[in-house]
Amino acid sequence: MNIKRAKEEIKNTIEAYLQKDAYGAYEIPSIRQRPVLLIGPPGIGKTQIMEQIAQECRIGLVSYTITHHTRQSAIGLPYIQEKIFNNRRCSVTEYTMSEIVASVYEKMEDTGLREGILFIDEINCVSETLAPAMLQFLQCKTFGNHKIPEGWVIVAAGNPPEYNKSVREFDVVTLDRIKMIPVEADFAVWKEYAEAVRIHPAILSYLSLKTQNFCRIETTVDGRRFATPRGWEDLSRFIEVYEKLGKTVDREVVFQYIQHETIAKDFANYLELYHKYKQDYETEEILEGRIREGVYEKLEKAPFDERLSVVSLLLDGIQAGFWQLDAKAERMRRLQKLFEGLRPGSAGADGYESAAARLEGIAAGVEADWKYRRESGLLSRSEDRMYQDLGHLLNDTAQQARALHLTEPEEVWQHVNGVFQKESEAYDALFDRCAARLEHGFDFMEGAFGNSQEMAVFVTGLNTSRCSTDFLRQYSCERYFQYNRMLLFDDREQEILSRIPE
Repeated sequence: MNIKRAKEEIKNTIEAYLQKDAYGAYEIPSIRQRPVLLIGPPGIGKTQIMEQIAQECRIGLVSYTITHHTRQSAIGLPYIQEKIFNNRRCSVTEYTMSEIVASVYEKMEDTGLREGILFIDEINCVSETLAPAMLQFLQCKTFGNHKIPEGWVIVAAGNPPEYNKSVREFDVVTLDRIKMIPVEADFAVWKEYAEAVRIHPAILSYLSLKTQNFCRIETTVDGRRFATPRGWEDLSRFIEVYEKLGKTVDREVVFQYIQHETIAKDFANYLELYHKYKQDYETEEILEGRIREGVYEKLEKAPFDERLSVVSLLLDGIQAGFWQLDAKAERMRRLQKLFEGLRPGSAGADGYESAAARLEGIAAGVEADWKYRRESGLLSRSEDRMYQDLGHLLNDTAQQARALHLTEPEEVWQHVNGVFQKESEAYDALFDRCAARLEHGFDFMEGAFGNSQEMAVFVTGLNTSRCSTDFLRQYSCERYFQYNRMLLFDDREQEILSRIPE
């Protein structure tokens, strides 16, 4: 199955394992809660979905790569304990608590989260001395003499033998006690994720043209050559920072992440052309409604991959605005909910000397919630930024109220209403700008390509982004709906891309 389906299966498993009956006991007893074992190629997102699942389920996460551990750190160190058996004093070997089990308890103490995921990566690549302990861990949920706390679900991951020479095969006894989930690389699924986390548009455009280079692991006479989804994502972040610094990403830099010489060279050449097209066609100017003379004629003579690159540049410029709008809308929703607590006569005012102090209390509460969620690992990168922006706005609003000597509920209410009105006006202005850029994009697409295969790719790009579809539910773009009805996007796009030579 693909990584998206695997994530769904694990979430469902966790919900089932953590479901309790009327007496507070788990519906599925711990002994019957089989550890989940993900087996798939390296770099396809096995580790990353653990973080997403923990954040979405609001539970703890403790992660370990088991190949970094020795037998002693995994099961604990031995020591002599005096005990009495049958009226005789005996020396018995005990073990200190495993570092891994201790980390689970520390997570519970630090965050207050009593349930979570214990994730063990590369579990089938352990050393010979540690292998028996790993089998005991999977079968009995213990390290040494210490059990994994109840409420913590075990998830493990490993690579198939063809990707790692150190892999050890599990016996049937062990396999019969785990929940096996095989995972395969799937570009269509990864593309959804990539658009959600804003992978660099050049990488998305390139891999849409050459999906065969998305995940390739080959063995040659010169050794292993590979390109993985993890490599592409890490390269994406590096390209973004390099662009901000004004530095060039060449073939040598690409090869540091995409360790397949042919693919690295191909993508480096594509990236150079991608930046050239952005300057040559001035796509930002196009989205502002200013089209330079001769652009249509130039595109008409351009090869197909160049035309698709221009479409990709236009889509990225449009969707960047949609993502900003989505983030602003979420901040406004949270701000509105918080400000409702300041409405005159609303509940919760007890204990505050003034309405201004109450506003400061709300700001402090948001900051405390942000710190807790951040330290607990419950925030994605976008959520973390949203919390910080919201906290700054609330603190500024509270300081302004103090500086203006506002204390009465009605005064503070009018003040926060003014702040919210400014946020609303900024949202409306951004909404109108997004709408204008979308219409300018369609103007250009019609002038350059008409009802063509490029238009199919353009509208498909709008359909596959959540922020795009959210915007189009609010803004009635006639041409979007017109082309949406006319074109069979998924089938057309695959047909188009399949015609591109490798």
